[in-house]
Amino acid sequence: MSRLFMFEKPLGMRDTLPELYEKKHQVRTGVADTLKLWGYQFIETPTLEYYETVGAASAIADQQLFKLLDKEGHTVVLRPDMTAPIARVAASKLLNEDLPVRLAYSANVFRAQQREGGRPAEFEQIGVECLNEETVSCDGEVIALLISSLKKAGLEQFQVSIGHVGFANELFVQILGTNGRATTLRKYLFEKNYVGYREHVNSLPLSSIDKKRLLQLLELRGGEEIIGLALDIIENDKGKQAILELKELWEVIKDYGVAEYVKFDFTIVSHMSYYSGILFEAYAGNVGFPIGNGGRYSLIEKFGKTASATGFAVRMDMLLEALQGGQIENTTHCIFFSQERRKEAFELAASMHEQGQKAVLQDITGVRNLDAFTKRFAETTYLIGGRANE
Repeated sequence: MSRLFMFEKPLGMRDTLPELYEKKHQVRTGVADTLKLWGYQFIETPTLEYYETVGAASAIADQQLFKLLDKEGHTVVLRPDMTAPIARVAASKLLNEDLPVRLAYSANVFRAQQREGGRPAEFEQIGVECLNEETVSCDGEVIALLISSLKKAGLEQFQVSIGHVGFANELFVQILGTNGRATTLRKYLFEKNYVGYREHVNSLPLSSIDKKRLLQLLELRGGEEIIGLALDIIENDKGKQAILELKELWEVIKDYGVAEYVKFDFTIVSHMSYYSGILFEAYAGNVGFPIGNGGRYSLIEKFGKTASATGFAVRMDMLLEALQGGQIENTTHCIFFSQERRKEAFELAASMHEQGQKAVLQDITGVRNLDAFTKRFAETTYLIGGRANE
């Protein structure tokens, strides 16, 4: 084992410096306020969960879990997502009555990365879970809330792509016979490797008609007109039911007035095994990965309750990357003082703080490079000697 450098951090861990922290705080607050306005209540869960409960229920691969042993010898994990912990809480404490429950969260999650991955192993998610509500209206609500939240964060150019886990699965099983044979195709779709998908389809021992249907799946991306094309390539009832749900969802989205942000994409699949219905992903132009995603899932059953749910999670690091052009307004005031006017400076700062204004106190003798220091602030006041110079 090589010796660690003095300033080296564990693989995948990152520092958040003041400017980025402030930007993150502003974005988080804007999104959180929007979630609250829509009636979602915030919840916190422990950073550590038992491996046998939340760790096993989560769809995150086992090799990505951070595992530890507590003093009783139980294996615990750093939470790899927020959906499984919230499902645990809801099943044990919140779903005692047959009523919808709307929850929100903002928390860090932990997923171990390979050395060559270059992705964070700890990152913040902010999102919602709408529990014990099975209607397509609820799916539409969550998607409209995601769009509203991204707009509140200051994002202008983005798109939400919507699909259905049942469509691709039913098409693959219908043509290939079993779920197992469809694994490779799903993997290509999840990785957005459409070249690999085409090559694999062409290598399969299938009729030209079936190959054409599998390849047509890649063309099912666009507006409302895509629904009719999807009906042309699916034959069984479950696949058609998925399309009808998306058709109903489109009407809900139009009523919310957010259709301009939405496109259909029937190629969307997820590595999260608990998704069971409508899926969606949010993209911004200058980010290569989804800044948010979600959908309908069946996970609460693993904790002993029968309840359908839907929700979304926004990756704060991806959202901040998408907002990289935005500047933080500097409203901090700096009060320089000499010893003779120290009390006056303290009183001025206290008055500003009471009015909700940002004010920094700085002894003038403690700054060597005054010009460089003052550039950090919107305004400065000098209380030095016998008079104030602003």
